[in-house]
Order: sequence, then C-alpha cells, then structure tokens
Amino acid sequence: MIPLKNIFNKIFWDKRANIEDFEITYIHRGAPKDQKTIAASLITQVGKSWFVYKDKSNKNQIPMHRIITIKNIKTGDFLWTKKNIAKDV
Repeated sequence: MIPLKNIFNKIFWDKRANIEDFEITYIHRGAPKDQKTIAASLITQVGKSWFVYKDKSNKNQIPMHRIITIKNIKTGDFLWTKKNIAKDV
C-alpha cells in the first residue's frame, strides 16, 4: 500500500495530475454515513499525519487516519482505500 503522504505529493506535484480530478472521503461524525467528501483542490496544507482544507470561511484540520478513500473522479479509479471499509463507499 502506498503511504498517503506519497499520494498527496503525487496529486499536488506531479505535472501529469490535475488536482481538480481528485476527491477525498474521510470519517466525519454526524454527517450522513459518518463520511464527508471534499475536492482535493480545497486542500491548503499537508503535514506528516494531517491535511488542512478550507471551505467557505472555515479551516479544517483532518488526521490522515480518518481518510477512507482518495478517488480520481475523472477515471473512477481509487488511488487509496482504507482497509476494512465496506466496498460501497
């Protein structure tokens, strides 16, 4: 399994990748199915074990262990899927 940090590096720094093509789904208690999906383009900072995204006027810091999937919405391919998560994510 490729470490999440490497996938984020690919999305942000690989000239062949378009950040607009990716979305991240993570565990968000209280949301429908306890999951929230955001566009990768909302991410403003990536740390060793977390990322920050901004929506509207809020900055949100999310730990990497809460990420469920990283998906290329253009191709439908999953770059990363958390182990032990149902296939209908």
